[in-house]
Amino acid sequence: MASTPEPSTPSSPLHRLAEAYGVSTSFENWQDDVVAVPDDAIAEVLAAMGVDASDPEAALRARDEDAWRRMLPPSRVIREGDDAHLVTHVPGGAAVEVTVTLESGLERALDAATTPSESRTIDGSSVDAIPVALPADLPLGYHTVRAAAGDSTAEAALIVTPRWLGLPDTLGEGSSWGFATQLYSVRSAQSWGVGDLADLTDLAVWSANLGADYVLVNPLHAAEPVAPVQPSPYLPSSRRFFNPLYLRIEDVPEYATADADTRTRIDALAADVHERLDGTDVIDRDTAWTAKREALGLLHALPRRAGRDLDYRAYCERQGAGLRQFALWSVLAIRHGNDAREWPESLRNVANAEAEVGASVSEDEIDFEMWLQWVLDEQLQRAQGKAATAGMSLGIMHDLAVGVHPGGADAWRLRDAYATGIRVGAPPDAFNQLGQDWQQPPWRPDRLAELAYAPFRDLIANVLRHAGGVRIDHIIGLFRLWWVPEGRSPAEGTYVRYDHEAMIGVLALEALRAGAVVVGEDLGVVEESAREYLLERGILGTSILWFERDEDGDPLPAEKWRELCLASVTTHDLPPSAGYLVGEHVRLRDRLGLLTRSAEEEAAADEKERGSWLDELRRRDLIGAEPSVEDTITALHEYLTLAPSRLLNVALTDAVGDRRTQNQPGTLDEYPNWRIPLSGPDEKPLLLEDVLRSPRAAALVAAMRDRTER
Repeated sequence: MASTPEPSTPSSPLHRLAEAYGVSTSFENWQDDVVAVPDDAIAEVLAAMGVDASDPEAALRARDEDAWRRMLPPSRVIREGDDAHLVTHVPGGAAVEVTVTLESGLERALDAATTPSESRTIDGSSVDAIPVALPADLPLGYHTVRAAAGDSTAEAALIVTPRWLGLPDTLGEGSSWGFATQLYSVRSAQSWGVGDLADLTDLAVWSANLGADYVLVNPLHAAEPVAPVQPSPYLPSSRRFFNPLYLRIEDVPEYATADADTRTRIDALAADVHERLDGTDVIDRDTAWTAKREALGLLHALPRRAGRDLDYRAYCERQGAGLRQFALWSVLAIRHGNDAREWPESLRNVANAEAEVGASVSEDEIDFEMWLQWVLDEQLQRAQGKAATAGMSLGIMHDLAVGVHPGGADAWRLRDAYATGIRVGAPPDAFNQLGQDWQQPPWRPDRLAELAYAPFRDLIANVLRHAGGVRIDHIIGLFRLWWVPEGRSPAEGTYVRYDHEAMIGVLALEALRAGAVVVGEDLGVVEESAREYLLERGILGTSILWFERDEDGDPLPAEKWRELCLASVTTHDLPPSAGYLVGEHVRLRDRLGLLTRSAEEEAAADEKERGSWLDELRRRDLIGAEPSVEDTITALHEYLTLAPSRLLNVALTDAVGDRRTQNQPGTLDEYPNWRIPLSGPDEKPLLLEDVLRSPRAAALVAAMRDRTER
């Protein structure tokens, strides 16, 4: 992809101001045309960052002078071994003493320059800029720099990140493979209408027995505490915490020791859910969660043995204030609705809410919400432990959504870190020609730096707590995000840049500490420099077979694919291969009015693109003249094994012959996104037990392994 152009010499003060805040004034669209961003849209984006663009020159001066008023920057992120420095601003002529307190508690003095690199007059007083050298032997971690000059003191976060992440040693040499699945869609005879963590555990063990090294699941982020529950796992209430919808009730230890009356009541709830949901052709989260929440409330009321209670208290201590604030949001959402933007004004600020509801919210209500997260932690730990014990080198690989619901827990408790009046999305592209509105508020780059990237660090650490890897959806969002001012269409936004050195650095540090791999979903309109940077830092990219083409638009031979990537035939934003091979995605988009050219033109272009890949399979002697759909799917996955890619991926839908689209980007309720149960070629729902006995799935894996061995 061509890189997005940035004006080398901004043509106006507004453009210079935009450049200073990382706001793009033009971009290159999917048809390689350069599009200028209207000035009024630029001003709206700047306003969302707290910048008054009515006088751009004055705003630029204020930004520059504000940096000189601070003795230290709020945070500094460097790579291990860097020959780096930071700059202190001190009263003119004053000496400065600087130390760094390491994460371990050790303290080291830092060398400050004896002469300033620059001096200015700020607010009528002389200020010197004094460079301070940062030793190249600083260890990885989160450290604190402290500076003192006369009566003035300041401190800043110093984060030292790994130069390279790469793959854990547990993977060894060569390629490894795993399944990808939407967990909620994989229902067993025991689960309450929605695939759960016990189902994930069983799926992981089965996959390991087939030779898989990981199972990639959809985001398991927290949703609303009560119905209606948002069906999209990519529009969560919180990315740091998990969704108790995925709990297996019968695996909560208190269920085993419950009194007869409690067991009877819980079993009755389960029986009702099974009667209403078993065999249904849609995932009904509301019915499942309403029953589960009642059952979990009964279990929470039971006494815990002393050891488990100590474990719970320790968990709450580790999670800190964030957990309690999340629990408070959940309690308030039950009372006032799942969207905090519609609450009474005094409750929309977390600090005000904590003070105001102290007497009206019971400790038991708060405790229940925190307890749910602890029980989730236990079941996630069991799933990862079983996966590793069964032989997986990585185990569970989680998925991190791009953002959160604007009225959800994260946006509420971290309100100042998000831009208001802005939605994240994507500009028009070949598959979504009207653009996309993801309904999510973006993080403000400046506020993340002020917070020393703590919100990002906390969520990555929690996601990787019991995991062998994480997939970062739209990882380019750590470089730049498409901001759309409210009231504008998705095509009327612009890109805002983030400090990717800091974001990727924190991500790599947390992954290294967890012994995990990071896979970045780097599809769509992506600057080539971003892919090069991810490679430089040891972050895997993503290759989807249908999208892998050379400069002439022909299929890119497998041998030329990237080594440091996860390679797959399809993705959850496309139909499973059985549907894609017959053009289901074109017909669906036509029915939903998402095409900008005629259905006939779109179908012809799609047929040509798919035909080129079938020709490539024939050239490699992987299929014959008239292959069946099943034979073609097998051949497509055999083709993956010809690539040098270190991680290969098999969609569970492909393994069982499913053909229905799980998600159609650009739609909300026009299509039942994220509510399609795992099904067979006949479009009838399958149970997990059917998958574990599936000869089709076993045959597909055997063909891949045989091709690899040969």
